[in-house]
Amino acid sequence: MPLPLYQVDAFTDKPFAGNPAAVCVLEQAKDEAWMQAVAREMNLPETAYLVRFADGHNLRWFTPTTEVELCGHATLASAHILWEHGYLKKGTPARFYTKSGLLSCTRGDDGWIDMDFPAKPAQPVEPPVGLAGALGIKPLGVHRNQWDYLVEAESEEVVRTMQPDFGLLAGFHVRGTIVTSASSTAPYDFVSRFFAPGAGVPEDPVTGSAHVCLGPFWAERIRRTQHVRKTDFLAYQASPRGGVVRVRLVDGKPDKKTEDRVLLGGQAVTVLHAKLYG
Repeated sequence: MPLPLYQVDAFTDKPFAGNPAAVCVLEQAKDEAWMQAVAREMNLPETAYLVRFADGHNLRWFTPTTEVELCGHATLASAHILWEHGYLKKGTPARFYTKSGLLSCTRGDDGWIDMDFPAKPAQPVEPPVGLAGALGIKPLGVHRNQWDYLVEAESEEVVRTMQPDFGLLAGFHVRGTIVTSASSTAPYDFVSRFFAPGAGVPEDPVTGSAHVCLGPFWAERIRRTQHVRKTDFLAYQASPRGGVVRVRLVDGKPDKKTEDRVLLGGQAVTVLHAKLYG
């Protein structure tokens, strides 16, 4: 029996921009080898698989080469499909059970979708040997969280024009490398790019999961340098396709003094609806 399969451009309000993701709606769970084979066939940055639960959906994400623990743009695409194609009433929050815990999405009257994700702050580290050469830039600083390196560049121009060596980058034992700088282009607060050749994605067009690291980084950077508490940002990922992400840091619990959740906001557009016969 054929399965419904959708392709969505996420973090954009127009087709053929933002980050493309495939969304496959399953009646029951499939084995990992099958999901990986479909993701390889789709050859998109991520393919998401949804299975209905009593109070939400199980959600898993696969690149063409591996399963990942968290993916923002494919979560955004999945919520968009549930509402747009009648799997879920539009006023009902989308709840996803994932390898990163329970994630929830809500849709505002403006059409933007907000995703409630755990913050994944990075800590300063000594730059690993060869990273600057692989990126082709001189970092102002290097940080790392459980998944990625975060590299601060000296300017937006450097971020936009850099040309990394993907073969060298693939040799570092991380999911990927985020490169960021403050933005000189209104209305954005910061810009970034994300490279993950080791996970089968040389450059990801727009990376929601990178922004759960970028939000805390820039909040702390502004606290330290400007002595201002800023928790709301508008970010631009400066890949060739480009995309816009709203970032808001929030306290997950009333008694906590630091923000441990990140609300990521974005738009999405369906570009393809097909039937999968595999």
